[in-house]
Amino acid sequence: MRKADIITRISEKTGVPKVDVLVSLEAFFKEVKDSLAEGENIYVRGFGSFIRKTRAAKIGRNIKKNVAIEIPEHDIPAFKPSKMFLEEVKQASIDQRKGK
Repeated sequence: MRKADIITRISEKTGVPKVDVLVSLEAFFKEVKDSLAEGENIYVRGFGSFIRKTRAAKIGRNIKKNVAIEIPEHDIPAFKPSKMFLEEVKQASIDQRKGK
C-alpha cells in the first residue's frame, strides 16, 4: 500500500477531503522525523513507538577496493509495535489462513 492509498482510505472512512488528510499525514511524518532527529522518542498508546536506536561502531569492508573501513557508532530510526498491535496482526494472519 502506498501513501496515496492510505490517504484515499482515510478520506473515504472519515469524510475529510483528501487534501486535508494529506496535510495532516505530512505534518505527522514531519513531526516524527523532527522529534527523532532531536533525540525524542514518540510513544503512541495502542499502536507503537518511534524510537532512535544506536548502532555500535564496527569494521566494514569495501568489496571493490578490498579495504577495511571503520563504520562509526550512529543512530537509526526504528518502530516498535505495541503488544495490542502485534496481537491484532497475529490474529488477522491466523484468520486469513483459516479462510475467515
